[in-house]
Amino acid sequence: MSTPTDPAAARPRVLPAIVLAQLGGTSSWFAVNAVMPDLQAAFGWDAAAVGTLTAALQGGFIAGTLVFALLAVADRFPARAVFLLCALLASGTTLLAAALAHSLPALLACRVATGFFLAGIYPVGMKIAAQWHPQGLGSALGWLVGALVLGSASPHALRALAAQGAGLPWQAVFVAVAAVTALAGVLLWARVPATPATAGRGPGLQLAALATLVTDRRVRASVFGYFGHMVELYTVWVLVPAVLLTRLQGAAVSWAAFAVLGAGAIGCVAGGQWARRVGSARVAATMLAGSGLCCLVAPWALGAPGWLFAAWLLTWGVTVAGDSPQFSALTAANAPRDAVGSVLTLTNSIGFAISAVSIELFVRLAQTVPLGQLLPWLALGPALGLLALRPLLRP
Repeated sequence: MSTPTDPAAARPRVLPAIVLAQLGGTSSWFAVNAVMPDLQAAFGWDAAAVGTLTAALQGGFIAGTLVFALLAVADRFPARAVFLLCALLASGTTLLAAALAHSLPALLACRVATGFFLAGIYPVGMKIAAQWHPQGLGSALGWLVGALVLGSASPHALRALAAQGAGLPWQAVFVAVAAVTALAGVLLWARVPATPATAGRGPGLQLAALATLVTDRRVRASVFGYFGHMVELYTVWVLVPAVLLTRLQGAAVSWAAFAVLGAGAIGCVAGGQWARRVGSARVAATMLAGSGLCCLVAPWALGAPGWLFAAWLLTWGVTVAGDSPQFSALTAANAPRDAVGSVLTLTNSIGFAISAVSIELFVRLAQTVPLGQLLPWLALGPALGLLALRPLLRP
């Protein structure tokens, strides 16, 4: 496809394509989590295996984002090509996971590989959005991260459909996710043109630019706020099915998990629109405070009437993810212009390392500690995030 001479004219049709590609490209994130009850029934794994498998994918993502950041892949090579290649490779490792799922070590290796290739989908998609929408980035990333959230939740819906349908096996979820992931890469390549800003090869490793995570006050505020957010986000997503199992069973758990995780897309999109009026920092702080409050009221909400229990979980789903695009927008706006992709990628790498530790810790504790006593401790993440974000909230 030829380079457009007027990016402004192409912009309205580009964002929907990026959003759909991100939606499909990230669908492999929770493919194993969605079918975990089936895998446990088939192979006799204990309940803590879901935490180990999720941490394995997060570990692969950490390694991938670190390699991509140090090699400046997102800034040196065409982002569209990186996205396409990584989507095809993530599709392949998802199919391989379906074939090797009987072996826990083999499945762990497949999840690590999938996580590594997701490093070329999620942060690279954000870089592409930042190139096409230098103004109003918080709103654009709201749509983009909302797609990621919905994509991550989609395997739960696929599993529910398979359970309620014609008795489809759990492998059907992996096959469907792999197909969607591959199509996402093709869609972005076909429908998102290269921009003049990406016509040439960018600079290589820029240690000074990466060091702005610590040395630049504004970058540091958004990055460390994001780290607090990551203490909570993925751990909540992993524990949601366990929370739902206290009230529901069967396909209803999968549908409810899809609703709770998918509600985060509402928070992302609505937060992006709100950021146009009040700024990304205030939206991020409000979402952090809301999700932290949901952590603290967990002991009461777990025993509340059904409608209040549902309202609590949906509110948590909205707020726990709604701040993510605003942190990315703040970091992208303040990072050095020629290293936005690398700074975002390194930030993701550190953030997901934090999430992997949090997931493993809380999932293992959940085997012996009642959820009502455990969940309030997740509020430490939002509290630290709000503390870090203070410099960006001052006039």
